Amino acid sequence: MSYKIDVFSTAHSIQEEDVRGKVIVVIDVLRASSTIVAALVNGAKGVIPVEDMEAASKIALNLDSSRYLLCGEKDGKKIDGYHLGNSPLEYTRDVIEEKTLIFNTTNGTKAITRANLAEKIIIGSFLNLKTIVKELKDVENEIILLCAGWKNRLSLEDNLCAGNIIYDLMEGTLPEDASDGAKVAFVLYEKFKDNINNTIKTSNHAKRLKNLVNTDDVNYCSQLSIFDTLPELNEGIITDARNGSKKQNPKSK
Repeated sequence: MSYKIDVFSTAHSIQEEDVRGKVIVVIDVLRASSTIVAALVNGAKGVIPVEDMEAASKIALNLDSSRYLLCGEKDGKKIDGYHLGNSPLEYTRDVIEEKTLIFNTTNGTKAITRANLAEKIIIGSFLNLKTIVKELKDVENEIILLCAGWKNRLSLEDNLCAGNIIYDLMEGTLPEDASDGAKVAFVLYEKFKDNINNTIKTSNHAKRLKNLVNTDDVNYCSQLSIFDTLPELNEGIITDARNGSKKQNPKSK
């Protein structure tokens, strides 16, 4: 099957006409996408992505305080007054099970909200990569891999993940008529595919995070296809379209 697929290296570069009627995979490896996957694996009722703190506060006013958690970060740091930050390792079952998470991050949730006119929005990461590829194999619409980036700049790890998705979807062969974005991501993955973890560790964003969090976050987010979760946005809330992962989070028992 031939797929029409493109890659946007930052959320800032995408416009309404780019997403309308298309299937969007939002990728923010470090760390929003990975955290959303971990949250759903560990029993969160759903994740509501918001663009900023004001939007988060408005939603919180309409929910029972015992049923939600305010979660997220600004510039990598947990927001004052929030229950959780943006480390996937914080989202353990005993903390988040059956809770609705109002989620606000510097890059990832902004990318999700910018894509809200798409036909379908799913959340991709290395953690659930095989599940994303399997889902895309049945897609007839144009596919956009939307990398969140960092403050309107390219993030190596997001484009690497996009390249991995394309490589697996195309079974290692990129068609001649592939878009420039797809070509760049594909070639990037081909170059670094044998050393994903170390490549991510040496990325600019991983270096920024090094001063804020320990390396466990980066190691966690670099794991390949350990969950079969399919986070999908419907009516403003992300839930697991496959009704839960068959695998248990080894670090969140």
